[in-house]
Amino acid sequence: MEANIATKTNAQTWGGGDNNPLGASYGKMMMWFFILSDALTFSGFLGAYGFMRFKFNDSWPIAEEVFTHFPFLHGVPAPMYYVAFMTFVLIFSSVTMVLAVDAGKALDKKKVTFYMLLTIIGGIIFIGSQAWEWKNFINGTYGAVELNDGKIIQFVNKDGKQVALESFAKANHSERTQLTRDKGMWFMSESAIPPFTVNDVIEGFEAHPELSIRTEKVNLETKEKTIVPRDQAMSYLKEARTVVMGANLQVNEYGMPLFADFFFFITGFHGFHVLSGIVLNIIIFFNVIIGTYDRRGSYEMVEKVGLYWHFVDLVWVFVFTFFYLV
Repeated sequence: MEANIATKTNAQTWGGGDNNPLGASYGKMMMWFFILSDALTFSGFLGAYGFMRFKFNDSWPIAEEVFTHFPFLHGVPAPMYYVAFMTFVLIFSSVTMVLAVDAGKALDKKKVTFYMLLTIIGGIIFIGSQAWEWKNFINGTYGAVELNDGKIIQFVNKDGKQVALESFAKANHSERTQLTRDKGMWFMSESAIPPFTVNDVIEGFEAHPELSIRTEKVNLETKEKTIVPRDQAMSYLKEARTVVMGANLQVNEYGMPLFADFFFFITGFHGFHVLSGIVLNIIIFFNVIIGTYDRRGSYEMVEKVGLYWHFVDLVWVFVFTFFYLV
C-alpha cells in the first residue's frame, strides 16, 4: 500500500498534475537546470574575457580590422559584414524553432517538419560560416613581425592603410626545411614555415620608402593603432624576432596572442554547442517524420530541444557583443 502511494506521489510530482514544479515536466525541468548551469559557465568565460579586455584596453586587436573577409569578395574589405550575416542566420533559426514548437502544440506534423528543417539548415549555415571564419583567422591576411618582447608590429603605406608582407618582402631561397614527423625524432613536428624571413622583410622595407610601421598601441580616442614615423621604424625592426602569418594559440598577427586564445576557446565552445544542437534537432526531426510524437500525442520533445536552441542563440548574442562590438 505504501509503495503504491509513493509511486502515485512521484507520478504526480513529475508526470503532471497540481504538484508539478512551475508546471513543467521532469524533462523540461532538467533542461532548465542544464541551461542554468551552462549559462554560468559561459558567464565565467565571458567575464574572464571582459576582465582581460579591460586590462589591455590600449593594445587589444581592433575587431573591424580582424574580421574583414566575405566569401567571393577577395581583397574587398567588408568589416563585420559576414559576422552580422552569421548572427542574422542564427537568430532567424530561433524564429523557425519557435514556429516549430507552436506547430507541435497544435499537433501539426507537416509544419513541425518544415520548420525543424529550416532550423537545421540555419544551424548548418552558421557552423559552416564559423569554420570559414576560423580558417581565415588562422591563415591571416597581411602578416606581421613579432619583436623580442613579444609585441607585434604591422606595416602601413603613406595613407596609413595596412599592407601585406608579400607586397614588398622578397623571399630568398633558403635551405631551411620544415620539421615534420618523418624528418624528426618520435612525433616531433613544427608549424608551417613563414614564406618570408625577418631579413626578407627588412630588405623589402628598406627598398620601399613609402612604408612605415604601426604598433599594437591603440589611441582610445580615435580607435586607431599608433603609426611610427619612418625614421624611427628601423629601431623597431632591429628588435624583430620572427615573421608571423595568421593566428594560433602562440602568436597572432593581429596583435596580442591572448585575443586569439579567447577567440578560439569561447567561439569554439559555442560552436560545439551549436553542433550538438544540430545533432539533437536532426534526431528530433526524424522522430517527427516517423510519427513518434503523434503516437505519444505530444510534441514536448520539440519544445525541450527548442529551449536548448534558444539558449545557444542567446549566448551568441553575448559572444557577438563581447568579441565584435565592444
